Amino acid sequence: MVAFMWTIISFLLICLTIETTYCSRFAPAPSPNPESVSTAGAPGSHSETHHPSRAAPASAPAHDPTSEASAPSAAIPESMRRIFDVTQYGAVSDGQSDSQLAFLSAWNDVCDWDGEPTLLIPKGTFFVSPITFQGPCYNNYPLKIEIAGTLKAPSDVHEFEEPSWIVIKKLNNFIFTGNFTGILDGQGEESWARPPCRGKKRCKEYPHSIRFRKVSNATISNISLLNSKCFHISFLDSSNVLMSGINITAPGNSRNTDGIHLSRSSDIKITSSRIGVGDDCVSIGAGNTNIAIFSVYCGPGHGISVGSLGKYDNEKDVAGISVKNCTINSTTNGLRIKTWPGPQAIKVNNISFEDIKMINVSNPIIIDQKYCPGHSCDSDISSVELNNIRFFNIKGTSHTSSAVNIFCSPKVPCKNLHLRDINLTYANGSTFAESTCFNTLGANFEMENPIPCVNSDQSYLAPWNMENNLH
Repeated sequence: MVAFMWTIISFLLICLTIETTYCSRFAPAPSPNPESVSTAGAPGSHSETHHPSRAAPASAPAHDPTSEASAPSAAIPESMRRIFDVTQYGAVSDGQSDSQLAFLSAWNDVCDWDGEPTLLIPKGTFFVSPITFQGPCYNNYPLKIEIAGTLKAPSDVHEFEEPSWIVIKKLNNFIFTGNFTGILDGQGEESWARPPCRGKKRCKEYPHSIRFRKVSNATISNISLLNSKCFHISFLDSSNVLMSGINITAPGNSRNTDGIHLSRSSDIKITSSRIGVGDDCVSIGAGNTNIAIFSVYCGPGHGISVGSLGKYDNEKDVAGISVKNCTINSTTNGLRIKTWPGPQAIKVNNISFEDIKMINVSNPIIIDQKYCPGHSCDSDISSVELNNIRFFNIKGTSHTSSAVNIFCSPKVPCKNLHLRDINLTYANGSTFAESTCFNTLGANFEMENPIPCVNSDQSYLAPWNMENNLH
């Protein structure tokens, strides 16, 4: 009897196992979300670039901007990946027909896609009027903008109602790449011939080639920009951005064509890039924190600058700027901090320039707290306070005899200024390079060339303190 009962129990267990296996293998899959299904390649019926009626997903996985931009996310199902090719929306690659509306139609569908969308601008030359790609978008995974071709801006500045050509606005968690072939051509030659703005507090601003406004968690890589009418790339109120493989080119005499300008932004990293323009290769304006610039080649241009600062009311402090392992070649300035005279009092703290190679650079190291282009300022005294400024291991040749120029404010002298391992020789070979310093407190100069400026007016030296070595 006991043996018979064990036989019955074993038989029931076998049946249960078979039923479970059968159900798990042949049960129907969950129905797809009907909102995520779209007809492939169909042009959008509207051209607005923002979607206020829906809230962006709060649980979208955070994109790591330090990861390889082109690497697909293994966790994303293939069905959730989608490429939106602008030529399927009517964009024409003849370099003359305006593709703005086609780009906007494609963008609307990209921004509405719930998975991992790619806005693709394929190889070819596309003429595009001023355009804004605005979020927030509703992608649950990193959105991608891929420019494989060449975009050309209108050459006439009168075709711009706002001082921008391309605007990326209110976008989070995205990749912007040129895939090594993409080019943004600002066609700025006509604007460079305009008369200079002199003696005015505010001058008319010409179009930037691309503006990033209120963007976050982004990777921008492997794209070329050339001949902007004003700044090539600018950031405002943005955070957590990695830029690499950026190639920016404009003639050395093209006015105000800064390569990359940063304003009121944080945690921005620029690396492995080449910039040659008619103004600052990189300019770091007011309100920036935690900015890192590594392995950038700069030239021609005006060098790498912190500033200008102190020109406008209500500017924010600047802190945590690191420039390292860069080469600066044949520029009118090298490493520069520039502040305007006037009552605007902000603080600039913890600025580090380290491991920089200079090649025939005018003014390789310069702090200019009397910065006033046009010489029309009401005062010659700056209220901007500089503290913990470090120039370490700066070597190479100076095009001018003045290799180190420190002009701090008599109202707020520079504090904790450190120059160490400085070796800058005058490029003509017949004269020693010189250094000049004014209005410094708690300064330390360990310079091989030029000779330290120990006797300059109101400059004070203090022993080197390793606690101030914050780099």
